[in-house]
Amino acid sequence: MVLEHSAAAGLLRRVRTAGTGDVIGRIARRAARHLESRFETAALDFPLLPHDVADSTRLQLASAMPGSNDGPGLAVAWLCTPPGPGSGGHTTLFRMVRGMEQRGHRCTILLYDRHGGDLNRQRGVIRRHWPDLSADIKAAPDRLEGFDACVASSWDTAHVLASRGRAGMHRFYFVQDFEPFFYPRGSLYSLAEDSYRFGFHHIALGEMVGAALRENVGVESSVVAFGCDTEVYGLQNRGSRSGVVFYARESADRRGFLLARLALEEFHRRYPEQQIHVYGDPVNSWKVPHTHYGKLSPARLNTLYNSALAGLAMSFTNISLVAEEMLAAGMIPVVNDHRYARLDLPHPHVAWAPATPGGLADALGRIVTDVPRMPVATLSSGTRSGWGETQDAFAAAVESEVAACRI
Repeated sequence: MVLEHSAAAGLLRRVRTAGTGDVIGRIARRAARHLESRFETAALDFPLLPHDVADSTRLQLASAMPGSNDGPGLAVAWLCTPPGPGSGGHTTLFRMVRGMEQRGHRCTILLYDRHGGDLNRQRGVIRRHWPDLSADIKAAPDRLEGFDACVASSWDTAHVLASRGRAGMHRFYFVQDFEPFFYPRGSLYSLAEDSYRFGFHHIALGEMVGAALRENVGVESSVVAFGCDTEVYGLQNRGSRSGVVFYARESADRRGFLLARLALEEFHRRYPEQQIHVYGDPVNSWKVPHTHYGKLSPARLNTLYNSALAGLAMSFTNISLVAEEMLAAGMIPVVNDHRYARLDLPHPHVAWAPATPGGLADALGRIVTDVPRMPVATLSSGTRSGWGETQDAFAAAVESEVAACRI
């Protein structure tokens, strides 16, 4: 009875101090942990089938041979996971696919889904949301063969390329983020890091990723520069603006969700007249007044950018494409500072800030105080125009390696 009374008293204290929502949340979390342990649900989150896990200390890949495919151009396979609508990483990858297609190469997208999803549905998503692609779309086969080259697009697909790729094929790895940083130090971190030791030709998106590969793993890469989709993002509003924009990705800690939320709470206390616009994930149980838009199409997002003064564009594994898209629309991005990130985003009007709640709030405050006196055309000028140079550099890296093998 004493133990029951003590437990009940503790429960009442938690209700009084933290509220019923906190207590219910704790109960739900305990139940979820019990279910996870009982049914081993954590295994469902592991992105690879057991036989697809490669090991750089055991891997012996045969050297690539001159291509033997008939027809014009190269036969190039692109390994990726099935995308959802609006996936930024897939959008950048598919830009590289489209660039190769425009140079006369024959492309095939190979979808790796360890859970065996519906290929027709996955193919439909790609056709609807990336309609300019001509590539065939197939499930990743047990044996990757019949291609001059294959491009992995993430650490898990790099393991698939290492475990299923056959002799004679050139192997490339398009690295858009230093993906070990997606995880705490542990199994997934180590498996992601090991994917850079498989001996593939790395093509890194930006100097930040190139430096991370060199400093953390000791491997080199061909670096291609970022682009900006200026066909969609551009200056529409040269008149008055107000408020700040927040891209919320609670499920991806590398996007700095918690820091951004704390920063905006401080910003609101200091500038309550400035409206806060949120798109992406909902900010649940947030008492700060804000407008939530959900997921926006690029065109609608550009309209939102053209109404605001500043935005948070945070990312800790590479710079965010959001930053330059905001600039193109005439607003200032606040970006978490890093010495290599500055190499990839040289625009003079980026607001670099310490990755702390106060540092981010200070940067936003300076912008809403000073920017109304700055012509927005000054902000939008100097952004990179399109992705053509990136596509050409990527294609040149692939073509030159294959050509060298044929000499």
